[in-house]
Amino acid sequence: MPLLVEMGWGGLVQLPATITWTDVTPYTDVVQGVAITRGAADELAETQPGTATVILDNTDGRFTPGNAASPYYPFVRRNTPVRISVAVIPAKSGFLTPWPMAQLGDAFDDGVVNTSRWPVNTGGATETPAGRLRIPLTPGMDTSFTSAREWSLQSSRLTAKLATVPQANGSSNAAASMWVTSTTSGTRLGWRYDAVAGVLAAMSQTGFSDPTPTNLTYSAIDHAWLRVREWLGTVYWETSGDGVTWTVRRTLATPSWVTSQSHAAEFPTTRTGGTGDVIEWALVGATVYPRFYGMVNEFPVEWEGLVSRVRISCTDMFKRLNRLPALRSMLVEEIITAGSLAYYPLSEPTGSTACGDLSGGGAPSLSIAQSGSGGTLTLGTVTGPAETSEQLPQFTPSSATVGKWLQADLGAAIQQQLTDQRMVMEAWLQTSTGGRAVVGIASPDLQYQHILSLTSGGNLQIEWTSDGTLQADVISASGNLADGRWHHVLYDQRTSAVWVDGVQVATTTADWGYNERILHVGGYRNTRLWNGSVGHVAVYAAPSASGATLAAHYTAGAAGFSGETADVRIARLASYAQIPSVTIAGTVHDPIASQGPAGSTVVARMREVESTESARLFADRASFGMTYQSRGLRYNPSPSGEAFQIAYADLETRSVEVADDDQKLVNDATGSRPGGATQRVTASSSVLAFGAYPQELTVLKTSDNSVLDALYWLVSRYANPGPELREVPIEASTLSTYQAILAGDISSYFSVTGLPSQAPASSLRVTIEGYTETIRQGSHLIQFHTSATSTDSVWVLDDSTYSVLDSTTRLAY
Repeated sequence: MPLLVEMGWGGLVQLPATITWTDVTPYTDVVQGVAITRGAADELAETQPGTATVILDNTDGRFTPGNAASPYYPFVRRNTPVRISVAVIPAKSGFLTPWPMAQLGDAFDDGVVNTSRWPVNTGGATETPAGRLRIPLTPGMDTSFTSAREWSLQSSRLTAKLATVPQANGSSNAAASMWVTSTTSGTRLGWRYDAVAGVLAAMSQTGFSDPTPTNLTYSAIDHAWLRVREWLGTVYWETSGDGVTWTVRRTLATPSWVTSQSHAAEFPTTRTGGTGDVIEWALVGATVYPRFYGMVNEFPVEWEGLVSRVRISCTDMFKRLNRLPALRSMLVEEIITAGSLAYYPLSEPTGSTACGDLSGGGAPSLSIAQSGSGGTLTLGTVTGPAETSEQLPQFTPSSATVGKWLQADLGAAIQQQLTDQRMVMEAWLQTSTGGRAVVGIASPDLQYQHILSLTSGGNLQIEWTSDGTLQADVISASGNLADGRWHHVLYDQRTSAVWVDGVQVATTTADWGYNERILHVGGYRNTRLWNGSVGHVAVYAAPSASGATLAAHYTAGAAGFSGETADVRIARLASYAQIPSVTIAGTVHDPIASQGPAGSTVVARMREVESTESARLFADRASFGMTYQSRGLRYNPSPSGEAFQIAYADLETRSVEVADDDQKLVNDATGSRPGGATQRVTASSSVLAFGAYPQELTVLKTSDNSVLDALYWLVSRYANPGPELREVPIEASTLSTYQAILAGDISSYFSVTGLPSQAPASSLRVTIEGYTETIRQGSHLIQFHTSATSTDSVWVLDDSTYSVLDSTTRLAY
């Protein structure tokens, strides 16, 4: 069970595809071990940020921040990405040869090449203290490092970590390979790395030649692990960056020799000239199980005498999420996430004299322009669209030609993008006066202009010109927008589509513009000055955004996406935090109420959804991503779905406790939703027996019936909780089920069997809520925090297990 501790020096944890990982396992203290925490104490507690503690040998100062002599300088710094895994090396089992090639495993960590496993070693290959097989590439020499011919690739695989690649070093030919070989010389398949060309090739050779290899430009990030696999008549060549997630690079119908012969694994090298160097392979046959993915909090250097160590503490992605600032309204976050070139919410407070850009691209501020003498423009005075918290400006001109509006020169960079790509423009408007201009954009010479304005009757119109003479396309289907209410308008040049309040109402004949950069808001060039309010003006360059997508901004501002299901809401919130991956598990996802106004953090909003849905939210332990599990994932687990079983006698503990207390008891629940009724559910028999155990809920439901369902679900589960195992400690590394235990994660379930006769049952099934683990040399102690799996059972009509009156007749929610 080799431990893998890897650092992404210089990488950014939020950009995992750009991280080159460095193995620092040789410097890790495996005597004291690596400690990891994950998940929650029980099913009623929130999952906590995952943590890891690693002690590193700093004898040569390589982990000292700011040490210019460190091979990692200047990247020994806080927030360095870190990932921790366990690699399980297979053991040969069974009595019939050939054995599956997946059982060919070697960690190369005992310092001596296993000559019975690898009888051919012509180049003097050695094992390094870091646990790698080092094979020389010596000028003028071909080498071979080959296993015994006792394996079969059929329905199996050969896996290895490519730890160090050779360099050309002045040679015209330098290469190293990983082959599965047939009994015919030169007939083989596998991977070949050409150091001169920097090419990794997936090959199936006959007579030492493959006329159609798949050639990949070698990437230390993407090709850290190599695998060749056969399954059901097809051979797959696969690569991986972490040994967990694999990408298929080539497929081929299985050659006949793969299913009819015994095979050997060979790792040959060749070099014709130049300077010799090495290739290093590691963890042949390993299966990798991720345990932690996150970032280092600090690199504190400590000494005991002259011995220097660095005890690093690490936190998973929730560290980054927890330090993000409070979100703005959902409307603002949507526009920012959509990638606008320029975005002006116009939400500056009263007294401000300009309005800034929030796109992140550095567009200039809108400044107040004056036409004539008179009129006012007061920022921060008008309440914006219903589900936002922004206060927007009030435009009050003396007339259509006397008053104030906003104007900015967006600059040459935006001008070029709007010339190269067609424009999309959106805005919110509120007025009772027709015949005025909302927003317009023009080239400096006025040859090209596009204006969104209202007719005297309040209809939206698109005005444009390509020769300096304005034309207008009246959008009669828009209806009267000068009705004093907030409306959202959107114009997409690419599709010529016009959207009003989230609905496409027309297409327009307006031409495409060039060189446009002068933006006007609340009027256009000293005339048609707006009387009312305007907000959330944004300009985009298609195809980075399209009207069909951006039209949803109406729902963001008007309803805060109220009614979308919980899984969609979680993914939406994750996008605001630039989380690249969200795994949605389970299929029960209720509609969620608005979270439109600004003020709370992305984590707080995700937690609101999680608690509303009795769901589970936690960071991925394999990558920079997160998982959201619906409550339905836990309904009625079947024995066949158990992660593993473990006998009571195999538990690594002197004490096992079955708890039967009132820690989780709830028999009187009161709840409400935003804008809804306050309701109450009680379990009278439980109140009579134990007294009242009240709890109050505020949930983001969209109907009072849904609130009632949530209250019933809580009370039905916890009015009289049964006895349960809450802690299950296991010394996992010595068990035959080790790999199954490693695969267990939050919401997985397992059974503890063979309990003493005094236990409530001989076997208890529990659900994993979290765990702490310590990984040492030859030891992997995992303490699972668990809950009773039966808590989540629901009624199934006429089912012998889940239709027992007064026991398992809980209605699903």
